[in-house]
Amino acid sequence: MKRLVSLFLALMLILSWGLSLSEGEFIEQDDDDDDVEPTAEQMEELKALDDVDEADEEPRYVVGETWHEMELSEVDARTPAIYTCKITKANTAIYSEKVADPYSAEAKSKVVTRASSYGSRKAELLYVGSTWCIIRYNKKIGYIKRDKIEQVEPVDPVNTPPYGTQKSTYICRTADVCHVRKSMSDEDACWVVLNPGTMLSIWRIKDGWAVVPYWRTYGYIRMEELTDLIPVSPTDTPIRADTPIAAYTSFYSMSDSDINMNRLVNIDVACQRLTRVLEPGESFDFNRMVGPYRKSNGYKKAIVLINGVSTPGYGGGTCQVSSTLYNAVLQCPGISVLYRRPHGPSGAKYLPHGVDAAVGSPSLNLRFRNDYDFPIRIEGHTSYDGALLMVIYRVNRSAAASE
Repeated sequence: MKRLVSLFLALMLILSWGLSLSEGEFIEQDDDDDDVEPTAEQMEELKALDDVDEADEEPRYVVGETWHEMELSEVDARTPAIYTCKITKANTAIYSEKVADPYSAEAKSKVVTRASSYGSRKAELLYVGSTWCIIRYNKKIGYIKRDKIEQVEPVDPVNTPPYGTQKSTYICRTADVCHVRKSMSDEDACWVVLNPGTMLSIWRIKDGWAVVPYWRTYGYIRMEELTDLIPVSPTDTPIRADTPIAAYTSFYSMSDSDINMNRLVNIDVACQRLTRVLEPGESFDFNRMVGPYRKSNGYKKAIVLINGVSTPGYGGGTCQVSSTLYNAVLQCPGISVLYRRPHGPSGAKYLPHGVDAAVGSPSLNLRFRNDYDFPIRIEGHTSYDGALLMVIYRVNRSAAASE
């Protein structure tokens, strides 16, 4: 009997240890803790970076034109669906217009229909925008927030990229001080100002402006402020030797608090540690290859998310690196995602909902495999000024050997 009790207690200890890791605790941190501790004011400021605020999802006081997203007037009952999905909760509203406050009287007047509380909540996606989707549910068409859908699958998986994919068209460098504005107007405010020589990717070009995904909306850069444009191949065959097959840029906060400066260091360290060549059939394990998240590996204390709560921890910021890499991987049909978990129901606000990849524990990791019949090279680039770029190249062994 005593032996059974001992075995039971040992099993409970193992289970409790496993659960504590699965809750998002950053693995293999140093016990030595002499880094700067954040003040209460700094913690509040940094927590705000992780909280998804409806008001942050679309720019306000915009002067110029912005990227045109599809509107309800452009779809109808015959419009083919791109994806199928499931609405996350019963009674979720589908609107005739995009609403800022879903609890306002005005929002209630814009409700087209609500998800069933008893039957199927399956629906069809007709369009995916930065924050809102156009959905067809029970023959009704309307807008729904991206965080209100799940289990998204392409109708034509052969010819349709995975949900949330934003294929870049160019990579480039900033020619001088570069203004990422809130609209296509030099009179408008900037989301961020980049230093000369920063590498980034371009999603679209319109009327002399580069359009980039910026958190859950868009940023706009005058093409005159960019140089060294290199096209991103639309297929897996590079257009020329220096052409990548995928690229993605995310943007991070430039708060000057000590702990946020540590986050920038962690992003840089992670970029250096992940840059490598993957042979055909070789897998990439983010925690194993970019971690351990220790002071001895160059990581500093910054904000990490544990169970949706912001707290200081070594390696804070590496989740943005893994998430940005995941968005580049989505552009490559020959790379198979083996394991990926989001940060939680709200996701990470520095990316559109549904395309983040949390790392830092056995249950939070990003793993993928190179299923191409050629090697690929993964590179991470950041310049401590707000932009984080991930690039994937096809490696031409014969060309490299002849040089």
